[in-house]
Amino acid sequence: MNVLLKLGLVLAIGLVGGRVAREFKLPNVSGYLVAGLFLGPSFTGLITAQDLDALTVISEVALAIIAFSIGSEFVLADLRKLGKSIVIITLLEVVGAIGIVFGLMHFIFRQPFAFSIVIAAMSAATAPAATLLVIRQYRADGPVTRTLLPVAALDDIFGIIAFGFAMSAARLATGSAHASLARMLGQPLLETAGSLALGAALGLLLAAAAGKAGDRDELQGIALAAIAVATGLANALGLSALLTNIMMGTILVNVMRHSIRVFRSINDFASPVYVLFFSLAGASLNVRVLTGVGAMGLAYIFARAAGKILGARLGATVTRAPETVSKYLGFTLLPQGGISIGLSVLVRQFLPEYAAAITTIIMFSVLVYEVSGPIFAKMAIEKAGEIGGMDRKGNRPGGEPSAVPKQERPAVAWEQG
Repeated sequence: MNVLLKLGLVLAIGLVGGRVAREFKLPNVSGYLVAGLFLGPSFTGLITAQDLDALTVISEVALAIIAFSIGSEFVLADLRKLGKSIVIITLLEVVGAIGIVFGLMHFIFRQPFAFSIVIAAMSAATAPAATLLVIRQYRADGPVTRTLLPVAALDDIFGIIAFGFAMSAARLATGSAHASLARMLGQPLLETAGSLALGAALGLLLAAAAGKAGDRDELQGIALAAIAVATGLANALGLSALLTNIMMGTILVNVMRHSIRVFRSINDFASPVYVLFFSLAGASLNVRVLTGVGAMGLAYIFARAAGKILGARLGATVTRAPETVSKYLGFTLLPQGGISIGLSVLVRQFLPEYAAAITTIIMFSVLVYEVSGPIFAKMAIEKAGEIGGMDRKGNRPGGEPSAVPKQERPAVAWEQG
């Protein structure tokens, strides 16, 4: 069966999965993932490992678009009031996850320091893609929703930096480090700075080009070209495509007066790409990892969740965020996906003696969190009373999760101070 035929089947079956999920009052994305799981090697085998390799570009495009959309949450007018709060909440939920997972692995399961610190650092990053689609589907808006996306974006930055330091410490502990300590600690910082600088430069270019677009089709083409160039350049330079696209979206939303037109044009294109991305993500999951995780894998699942939830609650309490943020934000930060899988590749390269055990646990957590995470996110925003918030407030037309400058949407109580 040729690749195009399989691609059509994945899209069709993914859409059916989304429809079935809605019948059970579950988020569409859960249906896409489960449908993909049945298409993959774990069940029917219609989508093989070779097919997944051939279709990697779809995942890259989807993640880049998601990252670009998340960048729209960093509106300077909002950050001046919420910036400190966002940083504190993110820092504490990241530290919470790393601290609890490290303590569990090192002191309870008696794992070596190198193993414990690396897998703990990998627990920090959140995969915001699934939660973003839940927000879009239910047109959610409110304090939890508006806090979630900046926190999810920022904790990816913190997570990447934490992993860099953890890998440096692990290699020093195992005697496998050949570079100087300063160089090893500086590399993740340089990668982060380079990614942000590249994104800023491309964001300025995109704002200039988009401002001269003749019509909607041309605007969409310019935006997609910018996302592709940003992703390609970041990969070629050894930088983070995710951070580059987040920064590009951030610059655009702050320097272009009507940036919402750009984000709307991307959202019009993105829906089928998202269906393919999550269906293929489901196909890449292998239920056979369930047999290899044991008690340590199960404990990791609960420890990471506890760290995220308790850390977010503590951060929200310290910053005097609304009660709904304190209660429910942590439950929206559970999904773990692309970044953690990417970091597993680095573990195999630089810390091979622990790669098998770490990769097995991480893949198990991805399987659990990617399926259950959207359900918890939906429950959280429902409990917070934010489902349908866009329609009640009459803001963010077109179903965008944000991408609306401050002056184009009413402020919520927290933003008003």
